[in-house]
Amino acid sequence: MAKGASFDNQLLQLIFNAVAIAGLAQNAATSPLTSLYVALHSADPTASGTQATNEVAYSGYARVAVARASGGWTISGSSVSPVAAIGFPACTGGTATATNFSIGTAASGTGEILYTGAISPTIAISNGVTPQLTAASTITES
Repeated sequence: MAKGASFDNQLLQLIFNAVAIAGLAQNAATSPLTSLYVALHSADPTASGTQATNEVAYSGYARVAVARASGGWTISGSSVSPVAAIGFPACTGGTATATNFSIGTAASGTGEILYTGAISPTIAISNGVTPQLTAASTITES
């Protein structure tokens, strides 16, 4: 079932910019998330997975916090993208291929996935490589 285009935009603003939907949804009154956490995955974590599902595991890797604010995410219509490139820590050992990313609720562990998507082209990670998702990485609410 489709949602209204205006509601798509409002939903993205609530999740990514912490903007309430008047009369319907408020940002948590006590200790709301101030950041969302972006993770890299070596395979699709699937809708039933967590941020730890298929998460890359090179030496030096960590999820990246992006502010839940207009300074962290740009929302246009039914789409959201990061304001700036999301740079992950440089690989200091091991290898991985990042094929997917997720946006979730935890800095580490089994955080809840809010959105996930494929990375194209995939990112081959080896010693000295600093993976990043560009500001052109877009999620579209449908």
